[in-house]
Amino acid sequence: MKPHLLAIPLLIAAACPAEARKPNDAQMLSLDPSFRIEQRCNARGMGVVGREHKPLHPDELVAYAYRDTRIKGSIINAPGAAIRSGDTWYHLSYVCETSDDGLEIKSFQYALGDPIPKDEWGQHYLVAP
Repeated sequence: MKPHLLAIPLLIAAACPAEARKPNDAQMLSLDPSFRIEQRCNARGMGVVGREHKPLHPDELVAYAYRDTRIKGSIINAPGAAIRSGDTWYHLSYVCETSDDGLEIKSFQYALGDPIPKDEWGQHYLVAP
């Protein structure tokens, strides 16, 4: 799968509170629905992992790092995701459901895995900090 080049700017915008995000909703709605769902869910994943795993401070998430994502309607299943905190990438899998327009998160479940060896980064779209 081809990497999504707009991931970093959109993830930052998607992580903002709803009130601050409203001007970006028009931009998000112009995106392909599956890309929009992935961006919102990736932002939620970084926020949840950062809150629930205090030593971690996630700054990037790649939903398709080890396996392609599967999207059906407004639900994305990312069984082969990876999340970066500092100079370490970790395995992650998540299932996320958004509103029909893909702007709001309805549910998010995840499993955080082990650190990923640096020699695997290049082949899985995982960039160094």
